[in-house]
Amino acid sequence: MDKTHKLVLTSLFFAIAIILSIIENSLPPLPIAVPGVKFGLSNIAVMYVLFFIGKESAYMVAVLKAVFVFATRGWIASVLSLTGGILSLTIMILLMVLFREKISYLILSIAGAVFHNIGQLIAVSIVYTNLYLMYFMPVLLVTGVLAGVVTSVLLNVIRPAFKRVGFSNKN
Repeated sequence: MDKTHKLVLTSLFFAIAIILSIIENSLPPLPIAVPGVKFGLSNIAVMYVLFFIGKESAYMVAVLKAVFVFATRGWIASVLSLTGGILSLTIMILLMVLFREKISYLILSIAGAVFHNIGQLIAVSIVYTNLYLMYFMPVLLVTGVLAGVVTSVLLNVIRPAFKRVGFSNKN
């Protein structure tokens, strides 16, 4: 895949991530005791980019998502998006390197979602000192697993459509 093709696909998936984020933000909040917990639908686009375009492009989409969040929801939400996204991608890449072909998209998605929550918790604990945020950890771990399952299932549902239009080859 040449640089122009990669740039166009990365841009397309960044746009898809924005659309999924807007859709998710228009849904009613989940009835969970921890504020701000979501399924992370825009992470479907980031995972697709990671798996089928490349890790550099996935990091670019994660950073651009954080810039979009900054423009639409402010700096705290942007820091949460950035720290969660970067930690999530780094863990997924590490697992992909360690386990190569032996790890499923489901496990990668769950690990990514859990570490996205952990990254956000770390960022919140730095921004807001003196908060006892570790009490939220059990809920964030469970919701991370659920979010990982949801994003993995949705990614597997849309993958055939992307494959039909030629978005499945990683070179």
